[in-house]
Amino acid sequence: MKIDKPASDASRPWYKEPWPWFLAAGPAIVVVAGIYTAWLAIESNDGLVTEDYYRKGLAANQTITRTELATRFGLVAGIRIAEDRMSISPKTSDPALSMPPSLAVTISHPTRAGLDQSLVMAGAAGSYSQAVRLPASGHWLVAIEDESKTWRLLGNVILPANGEVLIGARPANGKPAQADIRN
Repeated sequence: MKIDKPASDASRPWYKEPWPWFLAAGPAIVVVAGIYTAWLAIESNDGLVTEDYYRKGLAANQTITRTELATRFGLVAGIRIAEDRMSISPKTSDPALSMPPSLAVTISHPTRAGLDQSLVMAGAAGSYSQAVRLPASGHWLVAIEDESKTWRLLGNVILPANGEVLIGARPANGKPAQADIRN
């Protein structure tokens, strides 16, 4: 005797069933996301390597050379920041080196580039002074250069600082002068 199946159990083609489409949706989404990620990687610039990396590397070497030259000259700068005014008193152990009429000073914050400042400080008799606007506290990187960019001093200033902070060459005892604070 033949038993007829109900019409709802009749065999339909696979593409009319919902489950194969549901199971195929996951891998299809992954393929589309992979293609999109590959397109992003090819088209976008991650900015890690600059186009002129060789020139920037040479400039970094020149900066290191200028810092080493300041060490050979025995350059030390006393920095005093008080009441929105910065005073710099550079000294050298090389009698042949005279202080220039002005210094290029860059004050930068390690994490907040919007607070960075570049100044040209004029001075007389080895003392330079200019008004600056810095927050009352914080860690600052200070770079001091002569006008012809021959030498460069680099150091840290942590505000508030009581007294003068020395940056520059290492004294005879071998300890870095950057940590010295004098009243």
